[in-house]
Amino acid sequence: MNLKALKVTDFTGQNIYVGIDIHFKSWTVSIYSDEFELKTFTQPPEVALLEKYLKTHYPQATFHLAYEAGFSGFWIQRAFSSRGLPCEVVHAADIPGSDKERIRKTDQVDSRKIARGLKNRELNAIFIPDEQLESDRMLVRRRLKMVKTLTMCKNRIKAFLKYKGVVIPEKYAGGSWSKSFFEWLNHVCFTETSSKMAFQFILDEAYFLLNQLKQIDNSIKELSVNPLYCDRVKLLRSVPSIGTLTAMILLTEIGNINRFKNTDHLCSYCGLIPNCHSSGQTERITGISRRGNSIVKTALIECSWMAIRKDPALLLYYKQLLPRMNGNKAIVKVCRKLLNRIAYVLRCQQEYIPGLVA
Repeated sequence: MNLKALKVTDFTGQNIYVGIDIHFKSWTVSIYSDEFELKTFTQPPEVALLEKYLKTHYPQATFHLAYEAGFSGFWIQRAFSSRGLPCEVVHAADIPGSDKERIRKTDQVDSRKIARGLKNRELNAIFIPDEQLESDRMLVRRRLKMVKTLTMCKNRIKAFLKYKGVVIPEKYAGGSWSKSFFEWLNHVCFTETSSKMAFQFILDEAYFLLNQLKQIDNSIKELSVNPLYCDRVKLLRSVPSIGTLTAMILLTEIGNINRFKNTDHLCSYCGLIPNCHSSGQTERITGISRRGNSIVKTALIECSWMAIRKDPALLLYYKQLLPRMNGNKAIVKVCRKLLNRIAYVLRCQQEYIPGLVA
């Protein structure tokens, strides 16, 4: 018998499912067929190495790859896809698994869960932005993080003054960090040289962050007049309470509005859906979900508080809700209505009409 002739070297029509647990120094890979697990192993974090292994051991197979969203971003997905290996990125919390797997969590267990989920068609891939959108999103997000860093720096300045018993003049007590307030800070005197130096270092950090914030604001403003965004920014600015920065947050985070099937799908992405616990005749609603895009959610809720002051229809809707719920819950419902109108503006390419009841 010719053993060589019996060797199967063609996997045409066969599905191979590959789950990858991504780490900085290594990848744990699990491979499944339609019937069972084939192999689990660890390799260096190299796309070309895994591609060579798969195509050598399972030539002509139909490959399905997936890994969890995380620190590695989307470059791995793009690298595999460009090599003809379809790859998905999935939300870690949406990967099905047993209680035993959650208790005994290892890299091998995680990669097997991903591969098994692929095989059983149980995974929902997250949206992969193109590289331009991803880069623009990173710029806008950097601005948001810089604001948080600047706020912490300002808090350190106030804490330092309180620690040293320095009272801030009443005219600056309102929290405004004006030019005159910074001039006053520069003239605060301490008897110890070390205290002067330490305080000056914190002030220098604040000046640096303010300068960086000004530069990044200019960069975002320049981006907003780019042909890719300028028309949509103009449409969004017609919405009460939305300025250039908020418009760029929405456009870079949401991307193409038409990728959402309906309003509920969009609200789910933005985290504007309630947590619901139902069992038998008992149903409990425990506030809005922690899931969803927190950046968009925060921006929309802030806009909603301003919109009810500028749009009579939204103000009326808010007032109608108040007898049944508190203000925070009511503003979330206003936020959903505002988001629905934003989606309409972007889909229909029509400016916002204040006072519209529908």
